[in-house]
Amino acid sequence: MLNGFQEVSHITLFRLGASSVTVGGVGGALFLLIMFMAGAWLIGSALKRVRMRTEPGNAALYISEKVLSYGLVVVGLIAGLSTLGIDLTSLAVFAGGLGIGLGLGLQGIIKEFVSGLTLVFDRAVQIGDYVEMHDGTRGIVQEIGPRATRVRNNDNVYLLIPNSKLIENTMINWTRRGETRRIHVPFQVAIGADKERVRECVLAAARDVPFTLPDTDKHRTQVWLVGYGDSALKFELIVWPTLEAVKRPKAMNAAYTWAIDDALRGAGIEIPYPQRDIRLRAFFGEEGDDALAALSMKPAVHAVQTAPTSTVNDAAEDLLRPEDMEPEPENPPPPTPEQRRA
Repeated sequence: MLNGFQEVSHITLFRLGASSVTVGGVGGALFLLIMFMAGAWLIGSALKRVRMRTEPGNAALYISEKVLSYGLVVVGLIAGLSTLGIDLTSLAVFAGGLGIGLGLGLQGIIKEFVSGLTLVFDRAVQIGDYVEMHDGTRGIVQEIGPRATRVRNNDNVYLLIPNSKLIENTMINWTRRGETRRIHVPFQVAIGADKERVRECVLAAARDVPFTLPDTDKHRTQVWLVGYGDSALKFELIVWPTLEAVKRPKAMNAAYTWAIDDALRGAGIEIPYPQRDIRLRAFFGEEGDDALAALSMKPAVHAVQTAPTSTVNDAAEDLLRPEDMEPEPENPPPPTPEQRRA
């Protein structure tokens, strides 16, 4: 039986130049290729688990994971061809022509693959960074794959962005090197408002927001008067929030806007809105209350405005809660016996 197996394994399937491809060579090549691919998957999975337990942006582990995974597959292909009995030096011309054909036919895939390697080794974008594309797409980088980068936005929606887009187009990395960023929050008040009073109440409101960083020589919370609008003074709150707040810009801006509105209303400062006023200085020679008396009208009595009670700032509370939108596992755990019975 063993002799019969050896005879079958030496059967020549075809010849490639001076090399003969046998049944045994094909079987050995497939076995080696499967073993190397399995090893690449196991090592990549192990390094990924280690990386997920450490800091999210551990570039060294991520680079090691990708290099070992891709490298083992390439080594497996070379070892498989050698096991087939093919002289790789005799395929130099054929491989060159094949490479040109693949480069022309699969240039899009190769372009994305090379762009992915560039992103991994350049380290301009790392796992856990919050990025914004030129078209407004924003989110946290979850994975840099061979074809596309997976980004999760704050609505827990996963986006696949081609790797070349991250290299060729303008991209903002909001959390580069783990540093926070200065944020501008615009607001307006009616013309005639006391600027110093506006500044004081808005600064106090911004500092009361729990994710505002304390003032330092380098980072200071400020209020700028930046221009004039229709019946309005245009201001900007300049503030340095925490890094986690920077990763959620819409909620952060909503929280500051809510706090500013509460502060302005509490201080009795008017917020402008589109309006047109018609003012009559005299009516039949009379002014003010005398003109109203001539029309048998009484002066209007305005209700005294009181400061609003404290409100609930949903956006600020949402930013203080721990992030509960974790990336979905690639291999979900098997159901428990209770779940199977259900």
